[in-house]
Amino acid sequence: MENSNNTQPQVTHNAADDEIDLIELAKTLWNGRGTILRYVVAGAVLGVLVALVSPNKFTASTTIVPQSANSQSSKLGGLSSLAAMAGFNLNNMGTSESLSPLMYPRIIKSLPLQLELMNSTFHCPGVEQPVSLYEFYTEHQKAGIGSIVIKYTLGLPGVIINALKGNELADDEQLSPGQLLSLTDEQEKVRKILDEQISLELNDKEGYLSLSTTFGDARLAAEVAQKAQTMLQDYITRYKIEKAATQLNFIQDRYNEKKTEFEEAQKKLALFRDRNKNVSTAMAQTEEEQLLSQYNIAYSVYSELAKQLEQAQIQVKEDTPVLTVIDPVRIPTEKSAPKRSLILIVWIFLGGIIGTGVVFGKEFMGSIKKRWLEVN
Repeated sequence: MENSNNTQPQVTHNAADDEIDLIELAKTLWNGRGTILRYVVAGAVLGVLVALVSPNKFTASTTIVPQSANSQSSKLGGLSSLAAMAGFNLNNMGTSESLSPLMYPRIIKSLPLQLELMNSTFHCPGVEQPVSLYEFYTEHQKAGIGSIVIKYTLGLPGVIINALKGNELADDEQLSPGQLLSLTDEQEKVRKILDEQISLELNDKEGYLSLSTTFGDARLAAEVAQKAQTMLQDYITRYKIEKAATQLNFIQDRYNEKKTEFEEAQKKLALFRDRNKNVSTAMAQTEEEQLLSQYNIAYSVYSELAKQLEQAQIQVKEDTPVLTVIDPVRIPTEKSAPKRSLILIVWIFLGGIIGTGVVFGKEFMGSIKKRWLEVN
């Protein structure tokens, strides 16, 4: 009995300790409320400053739907039976390889497209005549106060690293330009700006694309979005019909060759018949049969190539329309950024977090100092 009583654990103080800890935490926060309030006010002031110096941004967007090879095949399905009567096989045309819509965001980010867009002219703010985006960003645009402050405070390490990298790239360009595509430091800077300001998102479930551009001027954003949409259409069309266009050129060349051979065989047969109207010898009949055989072979090949040429021409025309615009580009009337109220809330919250950390940090350092003195 005594052993059983002695071995019972005694845990009756945990709830009281937890209650005391919560009370101490609340007391610490209450005692440091002045410090927390000062940091909250400082965060609010900084939030107001950041919200005021942040430049306005406008976003223009468009919604487009890519066409698929299956839809083209279904459109031709009703014509297949009629085309078969004329000797054309349209069923094989819907099975051509198509460019996956998953690759469209990669195309809009591709270097050739960005360079072409960079050198295209637009109506830029503060410039009387239309200029290219490259000229606008390198010669006309001036950095705002907010961007300058952020760049040379929080972004100072990045500025130093980019400067070092820029020198290295310049040396590489001078050493071995070769036939490879090479960008200057300013071109790379403008390319990075465009990479951040232009985006293309694919909605897999509903099957549409959203192209959006964000700039400091509403008209410029709309013009760039319209130009990017047109260029995307051209690039996708070019990639998609590349195989069909190559096939068309090949068949066109063979068709021209066989047409010439057919016309020559036709002329030879006609000349022979004109010269031998009243001749009925076996040698003449044999020669006529040989010419007629050459004519039939040439006509058969020429006729088949004519059918293939017509099919290839139809294939190129069917592959050309790729994107259907559902929501066209329009000039935005409301700014998309900055969200000044959200910026203020975030900075106030950040100030409260920092103030709370300072209060508990002082409390922790005070307890450490007290224990250090007790040990000594």
